[in-house]
Amino acid sequence: MSQHSGSDDKANFLYPHHRYHGDVKPENLAFNANLQEFAQKVSYICNLETNGQIASSEAYEQIKALWGQLQRSKEQLQVGEDPFRPPE
Repeated sequence: MSQHSGSDDKANFLYPHHRYHGDVKPENLAFNANLQEFAQKVSYICNLETNGQIASSEAYEQIKALWGQLQRSKEQLQVGEDPFRPPE
């Protein structure tokens, strides 16, 4: 029998979090958390648009803004960059 309460199950359903399998560095973990938050918010926006609660154009603009935030996060955290390679 599961030790989880109903509220734990609800939280896991509403806010799923998956284990990180990449190179364990602080910047990668931070970006992974940002990426999961992006995916969760996009899912909510898509559901709101599908149910007719927001317009397609509004959903697009919100997702576009979230994408910009995710890109800035990647740049600020310098994820995927080689710190020893000189700039081009």
